[in-house]
Amino acid sequence: MSEAANDSVTRWLNQWRDGDKVALDRLLPLVYADLRRIAASQLRGQSGHTTLQTTALVHDVLLRLLDRPAADFQNTAHLLNAAARMMRQTLVDRARAARTDKHGGGWLRDDFAAALELPIPDGTDLAGLDQALTELEAFDERMAKVVELRYFIGLGVTEVAATLGIAERTAQRDWIAARAWLKERLDA
Repeated sequence: MSEAANDSVTRWLNQWRDGDKVALDRLLPLVYADLRRIAASQLRGQSGHTTLQTTALVHDVLLRLLDRPAADFQNTAHLLNAAARMMRQTLVDRARAARTDKHGGGWLRDDFAAALELPIPDGTDLAGLDQALTELEAFDERMAKVVELRYFIGLGVTEVAATLGIAERTAQRDWIAARAWLKERLDA
């Protein structure tokens, strides 16, 4: 998202928080377009990934965002972090539902792990992955946010750094450390 777009989203968020209903009408197209672009780039090139539609993921995140009070979001970075968390939870919930007996029992789809591009082996327990991310968040919240923004939103290191307000080198170090940390937890 460009700096001008970030400022625009932040401005509309502030006006919406102050009770201006027209601001929400202006905000939604900005957020929708960005989330749709991010979701599409995340899913592009994932062969056999028919269980997750870009539009469905974006609409689910938007509905969850709109269900929250407007005052919850202070700026664009806060909104993107909330969207990253919601996308992560949506993907984990879908994976858990697919594993239930009603939806195929213990069958785990390989394309889900490929979509995440995590350093995880085939057959990884996605509930374990979610638990590892929760533990990472308790250990280092910023590293967990870097993982969420990279994996579940699809932002590059530069965009992650801008969103979190940190140096690009710091975002890169967090990314490398988080990958190693998750790989160690998932291999155990």
